[in-house]
Amino acid sequence: MPLLTQNKRIERVNSTAELFSKHPHLKESAQQFVSRSPEAVDTKQLLYVQQREFAATTPADNSVSILGSDDATTCHLVVLRHTGSGATCLAHCDGSSTRTEVPLIVNAVTSRSNPAKEGRLELHLVGGFDDDRSTSHSLSLSILAAFQKQKEEIHLETCCITDVNDVIRDGIHRPVVYGIGVNVKTGQVFPASFTCRGPAEELRSARTFSGAQMVEVYDSSRELVKIDPCRWTPNNDMAFWLSQDDETILQYLSTSPHAEPPHFIHHIKSTIQFLLDHPTADGLFPGGQPQLYRRAEDGRWKRA
Repeated sequence: MPLLTQNKRIERVNSTAELFSKHPHLKESAQQFVSRSPEAVDTKQLLYVQQREFAATTPADNSVSILGSDDATTCHLVVLRHTGSGATCLAHCDGSSTRTEVPLIVNAVTSRSNPAKEGRLELHLVGGFDDDRSTSHSLSLSILAAFQKQKEEIHLETCCITDVNDVIRDGIHRPVVYGIGVNVKTGQVFPASFTCRGPAEELRSARTFSGAQMVEVYDSSRELVKIDPCRWTPNNDMAFWLSQDDETILQYLSTSPHAEPPHFIHHIKSTIQFLLDHPTADGLFPGGQPQLYRRAEDGRWKRA
């Protein structure tokens, strides 16, 4: 089925500029989106989604009101929601395997929606900027193409990507919006900032850093964050990076060295230190069981 906007089919495009020239209302709504200040999200309501992760839930969830993610430079944040059931998925896509990731996102929403219930699938895309290597541009086009190949009819509502999410500061291109939240009760999508990126922030970062594929991190039926067992091989050579200056780390470990948020270096170093402290992941998953986290009375995620 086609990807639609304002009930018109979106044809394949060769650039995001072409998309916005054919559908100017998408550009107008994106410009309104980038003009909004990021909202600070209360950790007690939040389920944070890291790079190469996705999470889905419904308005009936008592543990999660907001799905959120940030630190997206060339990465894209994808929200898909069914207007009838309210089932909502947020994914943080980095281009590692877009073709296989998009069907996971669609299935996460359709599997939580009653087929008999009226409503439609609505898509919100935010992320990327006008980067030197055109990484954002390639990812924008591959995500649009992947959604066009789905059998479900999907309506593109927000498209704040690449050239419309770009600002030049001090002569350097950067994203305007780095993070978003989606309210799973109302469906509202908004620019957002976060002080907490857990639970198990370093473990989840280490999984992605060591090359794992997109994974679901939430069991909405039990309202549990679920970190499945993962693997990496010991690599003491990584210690080399801990002694390098910030500029070197940015140059070699970032897709967008001049546009990273201020905490990027600390995040990379803490992830590398975690991998050095845990040469293999075996001890982190006793008996090969996943790590589970439940929302505690104080609002934090606690190991279950």
